[in-house]
Amino acid sequence: MPVQVNGVILMNIEEWEEYRYVEFGINTFIAQMEESSLKKMVEHVCNTGGKRIRPIILLLSSEVCSGSYHHSLDAALAIEMMHSASLIHDDLLDQGLVRRNLPSAPEKFGPSRALLCGDYLIAKSIEFISPYGENVVGDLGNAGMDMAEGEVLDLSFNKNNLGESNYFECIYKKTASLFAISASIGAHTGGADETLAGCFNFFGKSLGTAYQIVDDLLEFLEVVEGKESKFTSETLPHVYMKNMSKQEAIQKSIDAVKLHVNAAKETLLTFKACPARDKLFQITDYITVNMLENV
Repeated sequence: MPVQVNGVILMNIEEWEEYRYVEFGINTFIAQMEESSLKKMVEHVCNTGGKRIRPIILLLSSEVCSGSYHHSLDAALAIEMMHSASLIHDDLLDQGLVRRNLPSAPEKFGPSRALLCGDYLIAKSIEFISPYGENVVGDLGNAGMDMAEGEVLDLSFNKNNLGESNYFECIYKKTASLFAISASIGAHTGGADETLAGCFNFFGKSLGTAYQIVDDLLEFLEVVEGKESKFTSETLPHVYMKNMSKQEAIQKSIDAVKLHVNAAKETLLTFKACPARDKLFQITDYITVNMLENV
């Protein structure tokens, strides 16, 4: 059960069976790699304290649709490999020095080796996803392209040319798109039809959008822990501060988070009531509004 410390809810995700399934899959994959410098890099990137939120969303979405982790696990691992590769690329772009309180892959192994590690993880994600059929494979490919396009957009923005619509397009592509397919691929592997999978996709998109606004807001407020980069992106408060005070911009950003969280929760309410859906509700709060308790 979640506990509260200073008013903030702390979830023991590591105790969830879905988390253990993902950890087992990652550790099995790494153990099967030949001993090499590449294996050391993969171990460093994949085992640095992440909460496995995206693959857990996939497994839970599958469970809501009466699927099993046995059938969905490789799809969840594909999502995690794609996400891990994106973190490497993000650190390369931002010259990230520290991630999750450890040296970033580029900092520890050098930019060239880190880039190749990211390429390897993307290839591994394709291998993991390949048994699931054309539609699911296409969804992962489209999300990968969206993520790259989002990063290119991010690089093109500065305080003078970034507007609200640009910001939301950027964060959908670079972040929310992977949340969206985590949920919809999970639904597909659980046996959902296209209509229901589309609802899961909307849930993931709404959650991922809220999550990225929170992440940016915490960075804007300089309260991010365990991460250090030479360069940072423009944030939603920066956009709003063009027309209002700093405090008003912060509040409007928080309101945007709540809007997207509410959309995610309203969608969840349309799904079958079950323990997996309850966990999706918990994750939704955990990575969004609960992170803003002390803001």
